[in-house]
Amino acid sequence: MVPEKDTGRERQRGYGIIIGGSGLIGGSLVHHFKSNLNNIEILAPNSKRLSLIKPDDIPLYFQKYKPDFIINAAIAAINSDAQLAYETNYLGALNMAEVAIEHAIPYIHLSSAATMPMGTNLSEQDRLPLSADLSNYSKSKLMAELSLEHLAKTRGLDYTTVRLFIVYGKHDHKIQGFHRMLYSIADQAMPILLTQKGTKHSYSNADKVAPFIHHILNNREEFSGQTYNFADPESVELDHLILTIRDLLGLKRPRNIYLPYPLALTGKKVISWFVGKLNRIGIEARMPGELQFLEKFYTSQTLSAKKLLQSSYQDPNPHATIYNELPELIEYYITRWEHLNLISTFNKEFYTPKNGLGDFTENPNKLLRDIHGSRSAAVAVNATQKNERSI
Repeated sequence: MVPEKDTGRERQRGYGIIIGGSGLIGGSLVHHFKSNLNNIEILAPNSKRLSLIKPDDIPLYFQKYKPDFIINAAIAAINSDAQLAYETNYLGALNMAEVAIEHAIPYIHLSSAATMPMGTNLSEQDRLPLSADLSNYSKSKLMAELSLEHLAKTRGLDYTTVRLFIVYGKHDHKIQGFHRMLYSIADQAMPILLTQKGTKHSYSNADKVAPFIHHILNNREEFSGQTYNFADPESVELDHLILTIRDLLGLKRPRNIYLPYPLALTGKKVISWFVGKLNRIGIEARMPGELQFLEKFYTSQTLSAKKLLQSSYQDPNPHATIYNELPELIEYYITRWEHLNLISTFNKEFYTPKNGLGDFTENPNKLLRDIHGSRSAAVAVNATQKNERSI
């Protein structure tokens, strides 16, 4: 059990280890637990300090700290090659599970809806059959889920798998998943709708993951050996979400025109061919990883929240959804992408320049003159005041 903040319980200081603490989910986990635990120090080692794919280093690290729990939020990118996906998503999960068994501590594993089939009202038991045809990402995450269940039955692993769907939230430094869609709309790279009417998906709020994991760590008897789909109860129509983002940004595109799936598939093949040609002549290029899941843009995948709603967990913010979080998400990411010069065609009037930012962008000479003039005036005023005081 993880001690709650301000419980007054005294014990020797312990450790909790979060793998993948630099990512969107991992970062929110680190922030939450550091803010809410008094008696446990949170460690979030990077790959240089603790590599998931070096089993010889792992026992030494855990022997030193003897953690009270492990949370594995590390993932290889969805377009990773077979080796990286296999080593990070599968072998890494197994190595962490081995340590959890050895130290008899809870192991919380973050998984993905990529392990599930397409369809609606999917339960935790709905899972893809394991086959060589699956993508590297789906295959490795699915194998991890299956092996954790096996280790629980055969060796007593105390684990919980938390399966996330399309994740949204602030402070994601990578442009992926929902944030890639937001980026494509903001950068006017989506002229028409890359989906079809009626396509629905479930979404996971990044800010809610940490409180849920905190709860299940404190209630192991209920949650041990279980898998939970974790997402907002209400699913979202993809075309409506895209058009809502467009309207909030004050843009004209994408148009309310749907690109048929066969044409989208052809376009994907053309892009793949073009990327291959660029790489052959020494220009490094990669397809967006999300395109390997192109079919999901045209097919619904929604979950049943029945198991989660029937558990002892209570959502601390049940009214927070992708729609009422959109304004803050847009402000955060557009500002960030503009600072990084990643948005090239965005409506520049979306944000009002402050503190001379407009002149800095459009008329730096005027800004320099104004600053020099104001500073000279300030110096003159200060000198006058100093003389008056001396008199």
